[in-house]
Amino acid sequence: MKLLSQTIKDLEKLSGQLPERIGSDRLDTLNQLAHWIARQPTTHPANVMIICTHNSRRSHLGQIWLQAAAWHCNLAHVQTWSGGTEGTAFYPSAVDALRSQGVDIIASDDSANPIYRVQLQTAHSPFETMSTRYSHPKNPQHGFAAVMVCEEANEACPVVEGAAARFGLPYIDPKVSDGTPEENQVYQQRSLEIGAEMFYAMMKVRELRTSLRSTE
Repeated sequence: MKLLSQTIKDLEKLSGQLPERIGSDRLDTLNQLAHWIARQPTTHPANVMIICTHNSRRSHLGQIWLQAAAWHCNLAHVQTWSGGTEGTAFYPSAVDALRSQGVDIIASDDSANPIYRVQLQTAHSPFETMSTRYSHPKNPQHGFAAVMVCEEANEACPVVEGAAARFGLPYIDPKVSDGTPEENQVYQQRSLEIGAEMFYAMMKVRELRTSLRSTE
């Protein structure tokens, strides 16, 4: 877990730099996501589903880093999920990027679309992720926040069935580097980019909830 701890420190630092590094519209979207989560009662799960077209790269990176950020910020009621407008498989280079950054992630078998076990903290049980449609029975069916991380899924799903809120946070697909010498570097960079924004959102939730408690 030492490597993951260092990555989390790096993501915290990067998240603090976001207001100067990203556009105001994108920052507003992250703040809106944080406000939605902060308003959810802690008596039951606040479900957030990260959605892209194939549920193979960006959505998994978003799910795992958002869960890591939530637990790091002691937001135990936040549960994260991922889905696609179709299911394919968790792309190996995305898995490798997470492993290189300290995430304990293990495939359950060698099938074309394996279930992966993800362990982020010893204080929390591991959870499973695999490539599925967002409407798959394993995912929450209603009351969740849908975070759309690619334009294709955003356009293909003008309505996300069951979602209580919807946020558009598109990222450039690291797939553009597949088969090139830069592939590993691009996947690691995209993982950190997504991770920094997920940490920003969860740290904002923690700040908002602290403010709410102080006024009660």
